[in-house]
Amino acid sequence: MSNISSVSEFLLLAFADTREQQLLHFALFLGIYLAALLGNGLILTTIACNHRLHTPMYFFLLNLALLDLGCNSTTLPKAMANALWDTRAISYQGCAAQVFFFLFFISAEYSILTVMAYDRYVAICQPLHYESLLGSRACAQMAAAAWGSGFLHAVLHTANTVSLPLCQGNALDQFFCEIPHILKLSCSSSYLREIALLVPIGALAFGCFIFIVVSYVQVFRAVLRMPSEQGRHKAFSTCLPHLAVVSLFVSTATFAYLKPSSISSPSLDLVVAVLYSVLPPSVNPLIYSMRNQELKDALRKVFGYMLIQH
Repeated sequence: MSNISSVSEFLLLAFADTREQQLLHFALFLGIYLAALLGNGLILTTIACNHRLHTPMYFFLLNLALLDLGCNSTTLPKAMANALWDTRAISYQGCAAQVFFFLFFISAEYSILTVMAYDRYVAICQPLHYESLLGSRACAQMAAAAWGSGFLHAVLHTANTVSLPLCQGNALDQFFCEIPHILKLSCSSSYLREIALLVPIGALAFGCFIFIVVSYVQVFRAVLRMPSEQGRHKAFSTCLPHLAVVSLFVSTATFAYLKPSSISSPSLDLVVAVLYSVLPPSVNPLIYSMRNQELKDALRKVFGYMLIQH
């Protein structure tokens, strides 16, 4: 039985055998990464520069954009480097860092999405209490709680995962260091510690999901009672993108972590991982900017100002 401390590196999933296909994967990931950087960067710049967008909804959207950037920056650069330099290796320290930062950003993002559901619920169902319930101090505390919960989640799982004894080599069937694939390399008895940690955290995540669903049920009931068609359209335009992001993220992440090993395969695991770890952080800017007229107007002003300056 060899311990994880004796492993100097892990081998990540090879995307392709031929050099041409490796370069194609590099170009694809590079395009996705640059699009995510551009989109989230524009959202950050627009919200920071436009005082009309200094509201709770856009404050949480700014936090979401920061987390999206962090999430993609944790996994994609290493995958691109491996494809470009025709290697599969990632160091033990690099793998531990990926586990920590990915869990940190993805957990905090889930918490922020939960807070955003609460923000939409209060804005539409209790508009008279919006300023008192979501003042600047309350927003800062909720954002801090989201980032803090992500940090705690990442510390607990990373410390537990990297201490597991390995009995099955060092090859991971994934393009980044993902906990389920590290667990496949561990000794069977080691699962008990991870399961003991997963149960309370899984219960908390499920509770957040129920909260999001209940919040949006109340939101949609309130929206359908609105007499103004314009008001209904505005409410749906801010809520439906959020619900789409949450649904994609939760369904694919749940499948990735809870699917039985009997249906696991490298190609399926790769597709699911891309759907929950790469796609949402990349398409969030597009979804929010395309469905939000206020944000689109602010983006046009930022672009207009930049053109005038040059």
